[in-house]
This record gives sequence, C-alpha cells and structure tokens, in this order.
Amino acid sequence: MVTHGPLRVVFFGTPAFAVPTLDALLGSRHRVVGVVTQPDRPRGRGQRVSEAPVKLRAVAAGIPVLQPASLKPSEFLADLTAFDADLGVVAAYGRILTEAVLAVPRLGMINVHASLLPKYRGAAPVHRAVINGDTETGVTIMRMVVALDAGAMMATVTRAIAPDETSDVVEHDLAHLGVAALLTVIEQLERGSVREEPQDDAQSTYAPRLTKDEGLIDWTLPATAIHNRVRGLYPWPHAYTHLKGSRVIVLKSQVGSDPGSDPGSDPGTVVGISSDGMVVAAGHGTRLKLLELQPEGRRAMTVRDFLAGHPTPIGTHLGSDPGSDPGSDPK
Repeated sequence: MVTHGPLRVVFFGTPAFAVPTLDALLGSRHRVVGVVTQPDRPRGRGQRVSEAPVKLRAVAAGIPVLQPASLKPSEFLADLTAFDADLGVVAAYGRILTEAVLAVPRLGMINVHASLLPKYRGAAPVHRAVINGDTETGVTIMRMVVALDAGAMMATVTRAIAPDETSDVVEHDLAHLGVAALLTVIEQLERGSVREEPQDDAQSTYAPRLTKDEGLIDWTLPATAIHNRVRGLYPWPHAYTHLKGSRVIVLKSQVGSDPGSDPGSDPGTVVGISSDGMVVAAGHGTRLKLLELQPEGRRAMTVRDFLAGHPTPIGTHLGSDPGSDPGSDPK
C-alpha cells in the first residue's frame, strides 16, 4: 500500500554520530513523533551524569523522549506503540532491538550503519576499519532484524579513508554522508519500490566495542600497523606506550622513512629526534615518527614540548610498564 502524506517516524539513537540523521528527519516532510535513546549516564573525566547528544537535540526540538533501561518491559512497548509510528529509523542506538520492538512500526525499522556491510557488523565499525588499515568505508542503509546488523541492504554510500585520517574525522563525515541515502530509502519505502539485497553472511566480519586495554602499543608490529592503531583509537581509548614507568599517550604519528641512528635497533628504541618528532624503531625494520604526545595526567603537546620536560635521548626504550601487566589498564 502506498502511503500518502508524511510518514510518522520514531527515531532510535544516542551519540553525536546519530544527530545528523535526526536533523535530516526533522528537516524532511516526515514527522518525528518520538525519540528513543539510552538512559543518562556518567560521562567524561568527572563522571558527571549528563544527557547524550540525541536527547539534547530531541528536547530542543520538542520531541517526546523515551529512555528505557530495558526494551523488554510492557510499559516501554506500550509507550512505543502509542507513537503510532509508520517507520522506525535507527542510528547508533547502542542496543540490539528485540523482535517485539521491531514489529511495532508498520513499515518496520531501518538502520544507518557506518560500514560497507557485511563487513564490520557491530559497535565500532569505523574504528575497526581504520585500525585494520582499510582504504575505503561507507554507510549502509539496512533493514533491522533481530540478528546483529544482518538485515537486507537498501543503499550504500562509499568514502575513501586517507592514510593519516583518524577515526573521529571519518565517523563525522559518515554521519553526514548517509543522510541523503536514508531519505531516498524512506521515499522508496513509502512508494513500495525499495530494493532489498540480502547480505552474504559468509563475508561478514565483526567490529567489537573498543576497550582500554587495546591501546598498549606492541613495538614489534610494523610501523604502519602501529600508526593505524594510533589513528583508529583516537579520540578514545588512545594508543599508548610507557617511558620510564609512566604511561604516554600517542596522539599523532607518521610512518617514517628515516632509519635513524641505528638501522638494527630493537623495536621500541628511540633512534632519531628532530624538531618535529621522535623516530622509534618498530617491527620488521620499520620506523614510526611520533608527532604529538600526552604524558600521564598532562595536556597534549608536540614532541618538542614533551622533550623539554622529559629528556629522551637516542637509545631510550619505550615499552610496557615493567611494574604492571602489559595487558592491564594503566592507571
């Protein structure tokens, strides 16, 4: 059946990535009748309870907001049903939707996912693509099903990943890139003309949520792999190493060609220092140039400023804290 007039849309989303999608829906001819987002949680260094970006935007637009701690209670399903939505749109909500929730909107629910499915199903698709050194990513508009990010694909948009781009830059662009494709798919759903392509499950990969203990740099890896980890773990949880027992976050790096003072140095050894960086030996004879660092408990700084307060002569070894488990979360 072809719908005449604007659709009533319920939106599920939580972080900043989802805000451009919500904005696009608010600016379209369709009507956002409700927003479902995660409960307010402690955030930031001070761990103060604060509202997530989607909630802030919804409240500013005067849209009713639901923040269920669980999607299973009958009270939530009743409130969701009361929106009388034609369609559900999801963007980085942060929780797998139940079959009962998916069945509420009469046209079903669609998702704005930040990868070229079936690659990188899961919570951290952008970061995993950067960590793995992918040169291309994109956004997939897909039908929501109970299985994680496994529904049929309705549209895809691609974007190149530059060698030095960090995950936050890529994610910001993807948040805006998928908007036009989403609105086109919604129009096709309304007309009954949308094409749905099943995913090839055999080609699927998983993008698990990031954890703090992934940040410890393994200097035996090639410089490119370490550089990709620095980019992919920015702006959280960050790649880090240890210098003289203290944790040092590596914020910015560059794959180097300068072999430094000793081409045969062990991985993790400082082999060169210049006005703009510190060259460290990595695995397989490669070199990584550190450009921006953040000492534990301090502000971010250039390597030049770092060296002024932390003399690091050539031959110094960077690596795991000898007083702690290398795999643990350093305090």
